[in-house]
Amino acid sequence: MEIRKKEFTYKGLGLEELKKLDVREFAKYLTSRQRRTILRQFQKIETFINRAKEKQKKDKRIRTHQRDLIVVPSMIGMKISIYNGNTFIPIEITGEMLGHKFGEFAPTRNKVKHSSAGVGATKGTRAKSKK
Repeated sequence: MEIRKKEFTYKGLGLEELKKLDVREFAKYLTSRQRRTILRQFQKIETFINRAKEKQKKDKRIRTHQRDLIVVPSMIGMKISIYNGNTFIPIEITGEMLGHKFGEFAPTRNKVKHSSAGVGATKGTRAKSKK
């Protein structure tokens, strides 16, 4: 019994077909909000892609503060560090990320980790805090 790996498709298009599409042509396959964002920002997205490709040729790390850019097919395979307000989070872009914004992959808030109560937080520890 042979197990085949499922080939990635997005709305019926394969990865090679997607990479051939222009940014504005790819927008036709997205939902209305994503399409509107791409059509307004297509120049910003194209300049980001061109700069990223230049940096990849020089083996430099791609770092960005632009959390509002939408992932398009020509970005697939890039390793980008996205700023979350504190540090740069390294991310490799995959096909499943198409149509999502960069900010979704670099969370700005940490998960709250609750532990035991501190000194003075309970009635039993109030006496200790006065000493």
